Amino acid sequence: MAKSKGNRIQVILECTEHKASGMPGTSRYISTKSKKNTPDRLELKKYNPILKKVTVHKEIK
Repeated sequence: MAKSKGNRIQVILECTEHKASGMPGTSRYISTKSKKNTPDRLELKKYNPILKKVTVHKEIK
């Protein structure tokens, strides 16, 4: 029988620079994280196609 993925949850990452700039649209990514190993909000550097550069994306909600 397969093990369940109880500790892993899906999170949405949103660009912080894009939100601050006031430009229309958003850059969002979906990722997974372990609730056990990273209980606080996740921050990753991801590519923003609207700004055409790598920016910091933070977990929302």
